[in-house]
Amino acid sequence: MDRLKRIFVALLFTTILISCTEPYALQTNTFEDVILVEATITNEFKKQEIKLSRTYRFEDNGPEYEAGATVLVKDDLGNQYNFWENNGKYLSTSEFQAAANRTYQLFITTNDGKSYASTIQNLTTDTPIQDLVPEVTTKEGLRGVQIAVKSFDPTNTSKYYRYEYEETNRITAPKWSDYDLKFNYSIMFCGAPNFPGFPSIDRVAKGNEIGKICYKTESSTDIILTSTNNLSEDRVNFPVRFISQSDYTIAERYSILVTQYVQSFQSFSFYNTLKKVSGSGSVLSQNQPGFIYGNIKSTTNPNEKVIGFFDVSSVSKKRVFFNYNEIFPGEPTPTYYDQCEEFIYCQHRFVDLPGVPTYCPCTSDSPLCVGSLGLAAGPGRELRDVIPDKQMIFYNNTADIVNEFIMVKPICGDCTKVGANLKPIFWID
Repeated sequence: MDRLKRIFVALLFTTILISCTEPYALQTNTFEDVILVEATITNEFKKQEIKLSRTYRFEDNGPEYEAGATVLVKDDLGNQYNFWENNGKYLSTSEFQAAANRTYQLFITTNDGKSYASTIQNLTTDTPIQDLVPEVTTKEGLRGVQIAVKSFDPTNTSKYYRYEYEETNRITAPKWSDYDLKFNYSIMFCGAPNFPGFPSIDRVAKGNEIGKICYKTESSTDIILTSTNNLSEDRVNFPVRFISQSDYTIAERYSILVTQYVQSFQSFSFYNTLKKVSGSGSVLSQNQPGFIYGNIKSTTNPNEKVIGFFDVSSVSKKRVFFNYNEIFPGEPTPTYYDQCEEFIYCQHRFVDLPGVPTYCPCTSDSPLCVGSLGLAAGPGRELRDVIPDKQMIFYNNTADIVNEFIMVKPICGDCTKVGANLKPIFWID
């Protein structure tokens, strides 16, 4: 539903200044402050969620959440489900689920005394997802894997479907190391009477595997719809997600959780209109579409515009896992997020002069070495600069010199730069 916010930000501006020849900061000439309601209750037994916010100008940082409102849902038996404000959204005070053969209505009273009510809605047909099927296919010239959702309603009454998904992929840092670099102040080099010198740089064991294997989770943002209204039977075989073979998202192990909402015709029409507007590329053109009305109206001012739809949907969820080599056996895996070049940094060398072990800075006799500064600049200056804030991280030592360190970009040796190191509770290896 964040997509809904973005669409209506543009739709509600009656005049927008755009320069076609020079860069110009978009600003709002005329702005309508309109309440935005995101409300879907389902037949899942859970704490249901409703979001209230206001439209905002292009120059604003983002939506302003509607605080201090009274939100409740009533059914036709007189049951009332109250909602309480929690971190910018409203949660039902107790768990409940929408039931078949019941009707529901949403009521909202804002902090400034304005009241809103939805039309009466009933739960749609409960149609479960039967299967999620990943298949190799080519789309718009790109070879990849397509995940299709399959379902069937023998009563032929579902007809209208909306989908969301949450995908998770495993990431293994290609150049992770068991070791890290740290300053050792008990061993100092190049000291002088008024200068303590430079601490030694030691290779130390990490003691854990944080940053080696991570998991990245992202949710769908598009409005994903399909209908079987023109088919002879209510059977869905719908491609909900396509991923290019070159996308690292599927390089190792991948999982997708698909949520299917069975919608009413009115709800489907509302979302379908939003989808057309968001995909038209014309929301900033002079030919603005008309205001898109949902099923929520003001009871205190019939002329007030309200954005949103109170939806009562049956819901079904299904998850599938697969490995890259199961879909593309024997084929090269996608490239990691970075090329992961290796860079050699030097700390120091020791050369035996007559009777005295003498420090020598990294010099041109190691042409691949980064850090060939003179002694006055400090031994291993570049290496010492990148260690504290981990601009580069340790990967390995060179084969023959303990004080030459192979360093890599953080993204290559620490997967937490692109994911989270905590394995999700649903994950199955």
